[in-house]
Amino acid sequence: MTNDELRQSLLMEAKNGYTRISSAQRAEMESYCKDYMAFMDACKTEREATAWAVAEAEKQGFKPLTANAQAKPGDKYYLNNRGKSIILAVIGSESLAKGANICAAHVDSPRMDVKPNPMYEDSEIAYFKTHYYGGIKKYQWPTVPLALHGVVCKKDGTTVTVTVGEDDSDPVLMVSDLLIHLAADQMQKPAAKVIEGEQLNVILGTEPIEGDGSDLVKLHIMKLLNEKYGIIESDFLSAELHLVPAGRCREVGLDRSLIAAYGHDDRVCSYAELAALFALDVPAKTAVCILADKEEIGSVGVSGMQSDAFEYFMDTLCDAQNVKLRECFANSFCLSADVSNAFDPNFAETCDRRNNSKLNYGVSICKYTGSRGKGGASDASAEAMCHVRTTFDNADVIWQIATLGKVDQGGGGTVAAYMANRNIVTVDAGVPVLSMHAPLELVSKLDCYETMLACKAIYLA
Repeated sequence: MTNDELRQSLLMEAKNGYTRISSAQRAEMESYCKDYMAFMDACKTEREATAWAVAEAEKQGFKPLTANAQAKPGDKYYLNNRGKSIILAVIGSESLAKGANICAAHVDSPRMDVKPNPMYEDSEIAYFKTHYYGGIKKYQWPTVPLALHGVVCKKDGTTVTVTVGEDDSDPVLMVSDLLIHLAADQMQKPAAKVIEGEQLNVILGTEPIEGDGSDLVKLHIMKLLNEKYGIIESDFLSAELHLVPAGRCREVGLDRSLIAAYGHDDRVCSYAELAALFALDVPAKTAVCILADKEEIGSVGVSGMQSDAFEYFMDTLCDAQNVKLRECFANSFCLSADVSNAFDPNFAETCDRRNNSKLNYGVSICKYTGSRGKGGASDASAEAMCHVRTTFDNADVIWQIATLGKVDQGGGGTVAAYMANRNIVTVDAGVPVLSMHAPLELVSKLDCYETMLACKAIYLA
């Protein structure tokens, strides 16, 4: 055997995905990404993503889960968890005693949340005070056009939905920054201190209402909000309002191969899970899709992945088949569908080139996340990794391996650990992202498409 033959049979050679897909697959990829971009334009918060998923699921024949669910093969159920997360299932032909195939992602993203008592006026400028949510570089958020999304539960018990800044006729909001001409001191600060958290104050307006008195600009803004939404200042105490980047998804690059959007992390994987689930007929094992909330702050709370809502959903299905929940979990598999960092040659020193995901090389499988000594990781076993790579290969999914940068450079986590804590074998895999957690993130169309195919392969495994 020649060295070339040995090399081909023994060594691994990663290839750009565009060298492996057909013209028909390219057309399908473009169609898929067009639909994904429409989803992203419509869903900038977990509430919006959950509402979108409910509406689409009902079009696909899914029904709300009830205590008397029968869980027959082909039945489709969903649980809308308080409007902020959702779990869906297509019941398989096999008993839940043999487990379920689960894909779990999250629909929350880093942003700025409006504080409970947010509105004030200073120097005849009205502001909202905010508290950033998740891991952000605070200096990236000033001077970016922002939109206000969320709900306000009013004193009378009614709830109104607020969206300002997305329609072309809407105004946008903004955080100001210091002009370079006076920034001598600011420019000497470390990046974490260039903009402090308490400086992320959003400008609402500058025009005073007619008449006498104090805080006339604030009063004018409150009058405008009252006229449009019927709210008063105390209603902010029972509101969930978020500042997110305004505007729509855009194709990036002269070849249009990338997509720029707010919140690819992790709605890019959430959409992949949903699209794959909606394409199923009757799988062998029950296919479960989870779109969780609160991942960016530790998967906590009633709508996070550590909530008992998942147990409630699965226990209801197991009861319908006279199966013990623990038996189902012990025989289940979960793909924790979350993004990885794509290799960026501008910051090559942060990554191990041999173990970092790359744009256009397909869905990235991540054995472990965590930080330093793998702290916070579920660290998938060799058997679990073999199951994933074999499943993807059998389905002709283009995939690659990923780790989160160099050892000791930083770190992060996903919902994987919380699924694994339930005695469910779990592996991370998802879309590589450039500029992760920035107001606008970048992903490859090819990687988006392959991640959807990967989720479908897991459901059918």
